[in-house]
Amino acid sequence: MSDAPAQHGEESRGPRTTRQWVVLAVAAVVLAALCLVAGRWQWNRAQARDAEIALVEANWSAPVVRVEEILPGPGAVVPEAEVWQRVELTGEYVADATVLLRNRPVGGRGGYHVLVPFEARLADGQEVVVVVDRGFVPLGSDASEPDAVPAPPSGEVTVVASLRADEPPSDRGAPPGQVQAISTAQVLAAGPDGGQWAQGRTVGAYGALRAEDPAPATGLTPLPKPDTDPGSHLSYAFQWCIFAIGAIGGYVLLWRRERGALRGETVSAGDLLLASGEVGDGEGVRARRAPATGAAPRRTRRTP
Repeated sequence: MSDAPAQHGEESRGPRTTRQWVVLAVAAVVLAALCLVAGRWQWNRAQARDAEIALVEANWSAPVVRVEEILPGPGAVVPEAEVWQRVELTGEYVADATVLLRNRPVGGRGGYHVLVPFEARLADGQEVVVVVDRGFVPLGSDASEPDAVPAPPSGEVTVVASLRADEPPSDRGAPPGQVQAISTAQVLAAGPDGGQWAQGRTVGAYGALRAEDPAPATGLTPLPKPDTDPGSHLSYAFQWCIFAIGAIGGYVLLWRRERGALRGETVSAGDLLLASGEVGDGEGVRARRAPATGAAPRRTRRTP
């Protein structure tokens, strides 16, 4: 019974043609390029997330400023660098225009955010209408609305809120008195009287409530601090880069193995890693030659 060489399958198939090698090379390059594109996308997401976290950490606990320092009048938009900045507003809630925000769980609980327009008086006598997210109420018994929505304080109120940029309007439908996004125009339009009463006095921002004085008779579940978990984007970016290297390295290893097989040699991945540091067979590879089939058996010396 004879031993067949390990490379018998490859030798019987014969070497790949130049065209096959070109196709494999193109496939490896395309695969590596796609991996690099995915890695770059994850890298950009990691950088954007880091910037968001830095903004939260810089502004969340920053000293409170008057709202007119950031929103000087109607039509003003919160600058990107001032998002999450705490501001103080003095004025009155428009409780009759309360609207509920759908599909925003807090702490894993389903429920609604309570959005109430606030008429704030500025130091120069102007008035602006700012939507305030006062907090969270859980789902009611039938899940279509909360069982009760606590009213805001009446009369003059001093509010401290973190400024947020207006969200893009949502094209998803919602029941009357409810919205799918905190877009000032949509929130005001969803109120019982529409948004005409606030025309010309709105701003491109809303406030996430931090405190109000006087305190309401019944409070809502406070809004949580923004999430500052960086996520896994950076590790995913490195993984995609490793996949790109593997695609090119796999092609090179396949080429070196087939070339070595034609010369009666075997080449492993370890050989390729050691090639740059060792003297090889002219190709820089430590080749392992199979023992000759006709070699005489080695004699064993017996001890008397």
